[in-house]
Amino acid sequence: MAEELRALFNEQFMKKLSKELQEYDPLFNQVEFLSSVYAKGWDELALKQRVRRITLSLSQSLPQEFGEAVALLKKVAPSFQGSLGGIIFQDYVEVNGLHSWEKSMEALEYFTVFSTSEFAVRPFVMENQPKMMEQFLEWSSHENEHVRRLASEGSRPRLPWGIVLTNLKKDPSPIFPILENLKEDPSLYVRKSVANNINDISKDHPELVLHLAKRWLGTNDRTNWIVKTGLRTLLKKGVPEALELFDLGKNEHIHVSNLTVTKKVVIGEAITFSFHVISMDKEPRKLRLEYAIDFVKANGKHSIKSFKISETSISPGEEKIYTKTHSFRDLSTRKHYGGEHILHIIVNGEYKAEEKFEVMKRTQEE
Repeated sequence: MAEELRALFNEQFMKKLSKELQEYDPLFNQVEFLSSVYAKGWDELALKQRVRRITLSLSQSLPQEFGEAVALLKKVAPSFQGSLGGIIFQDYVEVNGLHSWEKSMEALEYFTVFSTSEFAVRPFVMENQPKMMEQFLEWSSHENEHVRRLASEGSRPRLPWGIVLTNLKKDPSPIFPILENLKEDPSLYVRKSVANNINDISKDHPELVLHLAKRWLGTNDRTNWIVKTGLRTLLKKGVPEALELFDLGKNEHIHVSNLTVTKKVVIGEAITFSFHVISMDKEPRKLRLEYAIDFVKANGKHSIKSFKISETSISPGEEKIYTKTHSFRDLSTRKHYGGEHILHIIVNGEYKAEEKFEVMKRTQEE
């Protein structure tokens, strides 16, 4: 994914950027700027490294007064709306604006409408957390959904690809007033961010998230969705308090039988497995069905990961049959190794059945 994204900053992108900058500022030197960007090692640079190379090159070519440079970038930013490549404008603010707070906040609020400022705000949190949290709180009531989302996404303790906000990981309490403002937001774009923020917090402070969930659940459909999505890690872990919030408590009268799985699979191919779920209960029950695989790691040890199948209901005496496949194709986020693996079937957080199978390396002939 990162390999594909870094290709955003191709020759066409750089020409468009430099051309527009010169149109608004005749003194902007396109040749000097592009020469700096394409200096030694450009082709080997990863996504973030390319962004920072462009920022440093802009810092050399734009007016040296921060406000003047940002004013120029503001004229260009709308041409890059909806493109992740637009984060170069926020990165410029991150690198050059820490000591021009008010101008930086105005710029980040403006730029996030065209391409997210969620990464660039994080050094400002680290520089002055109380002041930045006040800004997030103000943004959480903004009329624009992109700015409201920035309030939540920018304050996430564990934002993927972003700087980890260690202090907020330890004590997330400053985040909660922001989330309270957004818990009924009309924009799904914003609500997804709120749910992701809650999920981040749940990994370090499950008790705080469960307390919040109990208060929020039942408010309305929008908030209920946030709670359910925000508790996904706790639900996958089978935390009883989280399951019970959604009537997914463990039940000894739900049984899994006839579990079968492909006994041998070559890396790059897929397994197929099937199983039956039978209710011996006297009442209808809600079910959260998952499967987990004990993967072999490079060092020979095992690491388990679970995957959701469905949430459904089952009537007394009913039997449901499921058939699923799971690919063992290598991904950028997961590499597979040969050895004995274990497939588990999970019902409402309870491991109900398991079967072993063998993963084999592909031979050179294949």
